[in-house]
Amino acid sequence: MELPKNAFKRALKEGRNQIGLWSSLSSNYTVEVIAGAGYDWILLDQEHSPNDLESLLAQLQATASYPTSAVVRVPWNDAVHIKRVLDVGAQSLLIPYVCTDEEAKSAVAATRYPPSGVRGVAGTTRATRFGRVKDYARRAHEELCVLVQVETKPALDQLEAICAVEGVDGVFIGPADLHASMGYTGETSNPAVLPLIEEAMRRIRKAGKAAGYLTPVEADARRMIAAGCNFCSVGADVGLLARGAEALRAKFNS
Repeated sequence: MELPKNAFKRALKEGRNQIGLWSSLSSNYTVEVIAGAGYDWILLDQEHSPNDLESLLAQLQATASYPTSAVVRVPWNDAVHIKRVLDVGAQSLLIPYVCTDEEAKSAVAATRYPPSGVRGVAGTTRATRFGRVKDYARRAHEELCVLVQVETKPALDQLEAICAVEGVDGVFIGPADLHASMGYTGETSNPAVLPLIEEAMRRIRKAGKAAGYLTPVEADARRMIAAGCNFCSVGADVGLLARGAEALRAKFNS
């Protein structure tokens, strides 16, 4: 059996825009609902959701028969958790709160087997198709996509150094935490911050890496895409459900 191909990684490498949707509802059923909606990728969130490893596995299985690509955001830049997420079959990871090139190197190392990294070796995981993928341990890195999340002003100042780390495929700018680090906690579209994010998209692409962003505001999404963002999430399942439910109820207010 051959190593599964990572269509998302290939699309980013070719510079093709990938429109995504955030998923924080932590349900394989809701993930399957949105997997058929036509998005290029779905972010399965473990950082700001109650998503555990077993529920994540069910969500990966739910997306497997659809053309959309699953990207998993792990809770932290932690080699043990990253190892377990890779073993259940995730091929694209978003790793939060990477502030330096050294932290980016640690993130990459967690996805690589020795001697290139520190990922523990197991022979019969879902990632290996239960031992059926030929040469998995030697070739797994070829189809893994490592995305690091820059979300503080000091990290933004080191953006080029982070982009230069071998094995980093893309950099995602986290708007909420970046705003908070600059004194605008609770905001995601402050006019003092958005130009810095827009410029970050250009800096990331100039460095030869994919650039990512999340916003439910259409104008902001289009602005970042125009600046070079090529994996942009344009909404979230929780927001769609909450706002849609509110809008429907509002139609029947007396």
